[in-house]
Amino acid sequence: MANIRVGFGFDVHKLVEGRELWLGGILLEHRLGLLGHSDADVLIHALCDALLGAANMRDIGYHFPDTAPEYHNVDSKLLLADTIKLIATKGYKVGNVDITVCAEQPKLKPHIPTMQTCLAGIMGVDEDCVSIKATTTEKLGFTGREEGISAYATVLIEK
Repeated sequence: MANIRVGFGFDVHKLVEGRELWLGGILLEHRLGLLGHSDADVLIHALCDALLGAANMRDIGYHFPDTAPEYHNVDSKLLLADTIKLIATKGYKVGNVDITVCAEQPKLKPHIPTMQTCLAGIMGVDEDCVSIKATTTEKLGFTGREEGISAYATVLIEK
């Protein structure tokens, strides 16, 4: 019988002027970018938290603290690659991931296949194992006011 575990992750970052918008490992054209110590890729951060949680290895802030200079402006794809290595130390690999991004703008649908290809490559899984969905909050809350973007991730890992 396979040893499988499920994990859940959530992250949010504020939208500001003067920053690039990295989401799902790709650079998007937008007037605002996400604020954070790293590149603030909210999708990848939620994914890392879900993977670490599934392996009972704490969270992204524990392994990649926002007080550490080596993570200042770091490409979150590197954090995801390191997270995959971390869960592998306990014998786990990714089964599948399911991610939802909440953003009013930019429209994400055209970028989802590129994000899936990017993340699948980093995690060493088939693109069919990477589900990414985009939604809005119907103009409600901080997301609706375009003050920030949030992401939710659920993962299955297996030994």
